Amino acid sequence: MSELRPGDTLDQYQLLDVIARSGMATIFRARDLDSGRTVALKVPHMQYESDIVFHERFLREEQIGQRLNHPSIVKVLSPKHKSRMYLAMEYVEGERLSDRLRGERPLPIDTAVQLAIQIADAISYLHDHGVVHRDLKPENVMLTPDGKVKLMDFGIALDTTSRKVTWSGLSQTVGTPDYMSPEQVQGKRGDARSDIYSLGIILYEMLTGRVPFAGDNVYAAMRAKVYSTPQPPRQLRPEIPASIEEIVLCAIEQEPHKRFESALEMREALTHPSSVMLTDRTARQQRRPESPRWQRTSITLVVAVLGFAILFWTLAHAVLLLEHAGWVPVR
Repeated sequence: MSELRPGDTLDQYQLLDVIARSGMATIFRARDLDSGRTVALKVPHMQYESDIVFHERFLREEQIGQRLNHPSIVKVLSPKHKSRMYLAMEYVEGERLSDRLRGERPLPIDTAVQLAIQIADAISYLHDHGVVHRDLKPENVMLTPDGKVKLMDFGIALDTTSRKVTWSGLSQTVGTPDYMSPEQVQGKRGDARSDIYSLGIILYEMLTGRVPFAGDNVYAAMRAKVYSTPQPPRQLRPEIPASIEEIVLCAIEQEPHKRFESALEMREALTHPSSVMLTDRTARQQRRPESPRWQRTSITLVVAVLGFAILFWTLAHAVLLLEHAGWVPVR
């Protein structure tokens, strides 16, 4: 089995050209020879074909995607036959939100709010169907030429409807630090409120041109997220309406129970900002004292433990692969 190239045929699909390439997979634009429609194929590189963890992630993404049907979520297709590992998806013309933000930041306020409404609508649908995305970020949001949103990448999504027991390490990542919720940073698996937090971070970035928590390195940013407070968006961009700032700060509250109760509630607030009740949330965050030294130390330890856990899992994963390949005797 060799690496695929444009012009090759994979089952019922003819590969046309390369849309994107990463360290793990190539995404092709392809033609379905049965229906004639254009699709996107996500094909892992050959070295991952026998990767147990990567295969499990692909399988989960496919299973979740195939049962979702929402206009703001990329549809995962069901090929008649699969001769190798790949993911068939609807083809979406446009650009990633991350690309838009690289070329234009901050976005116009109305544009940012409208995009956030669409994302909130999509994650509300996910949550109603027992799925928590857990990795919401601009790289996983496609924007069509007419301004529509398409969420994608359910590789580390949590399917609360599944009875299958899986090892938590089967996710190759626990999320993306800039957009992870504080509870995910602390090693918890996250729930629907974690997606609300991530959407709040995305909206903050669209409105101000930056994420609220940063640091000299990944661990510093993660630590800051747990005990620091964000700079209110209106301090960075005064023309942001007070009601929109209230929505953002509510979504990125450190404690999950202080956030919106649901993505639908956040969507309604964004749709009708005049109905949003202003609180002293901004003032409280500005005068919130720094966490005591013992708490900062404990958080640093949590982040360090999380880092060691990821390293341990990586080593364990390598051993599993060697055993699977027959290079290490199975105990």
